[in-house]
Amino acid sequence: MTDTNSFSQLSIDERGVARLTLNRPEVHNAFDDSLIAELNEHLAKLHGAARHGEVRVVVLGSEGKSFSAGADLGWMKRMVEYDFEGNLADSRKLSQLMHGLDTLPCPTVCRVQGAAFGGAVGLAACCDVVIASEKAKFCLSEVKIGLSPAVISPYVQRALGSRQMRRYALTAEVIDADQALELGLAHQIVGHDHIDEAVEEMIATLLAGSPQAQRATKALLAEVARDSDSKATREHTCRVISELRVSAEGQEGLTSFFEKRRPAWADDNTNSSERRS
Repeated sequence: MTDTNSFSQLSIDERGVARLTLNRPEVHNAFDDSLIAELNEHLAKLHGAARHGEVRVVVLGSEGKSFSAGADLGWMKRMVEYDFEGNLADSRKLSQLMHGLDTLPCPTVCRVQGAAFGGAVGLAACCDVVIASEKAKFCLSEVKIGLSPAVISPYVQRALGSRQMRRYALTAEVIDADQALELGLAHQIVGHDHIDEAVEEMIATLLAGSPQAQRATKALLAEVARDSDSKATREHTCRVISELRVSAEGQEGLTSFFEKRRPAWADDNTNSSERRS
C-alpha cells in the first residue's frame, strides 16, 4: 500500500514495514503547516494499523541529501504575521506530530542521512532507534533566530539528558554524527553509502521480536518513565508480564524456545521474505 501526498509518502509492505518519507528535497525537507498536517494524517493511520498488528515497524526517512532543515522559511514568515492565538494553534499541530510519532505502538526507526536541524531533531528523538550516516549533523538552532526548541524539548531532553540539553539548546552548536552517538541522540553511525543496509538489518532484528510484546513493552516503558518506582507502577509491571505469559504469543514464544524452533511470527516474516525473492 502506498499513500502519496504533496510533500510526503507512506508505504506499507507485506511484512508490515511502513515507510513514512518526507519528500521536499528541493528545500531540504523543511517542514511547514502543510507537511505537518500530512504527517499527522499519516500517523493517525499508522496508529490504527499498529494497534491491530497490521504494521510491525515504522521507518521515518526523507529524500535528498538532508534529513530535514527544520522550519520552512515561508512558514516562518507567515508566523510573524500570526497573533498569539494563531501561533498557539500552529504550535499545537507540531506538538500533535511529535506526540503522535513518540507514542506509535510499534517500534520506530529514524534514518538520518544528513542535516537534521530545529524541529527535525525532535523527530529523531521521538523514534525508538536512530541510525545516522557519518555525514549527519544535528542542531537545536532556534535561539539563533530568537526562538526556543519548546515543543520538541520534552523529547530531545529525554534523549540528551537535562545537562547536555542545557548546553546545546542554549548554544545552538552543531552536533556531528560521532557526538550524536556519544550524547545518545543516535544509536548507530554508519558509512553514508551503507545507511539503507543498516536500516534493513535493524528492521530484520525488530521483526524477530513478538509484535504483541513490543507493543506492550513500549507502553510499559512510557508508564515507567512517568513514574518509575511507585506501588502502582510496580503492580502494573507485574500485571504486564503476567498478561504476556498467558497470552497466545507469550505461550508460543516460550514453547518455541523450549522446542528450539523459530516462533510463528518469525516464520511468517521469513516466509513473506521468501515470497518476495
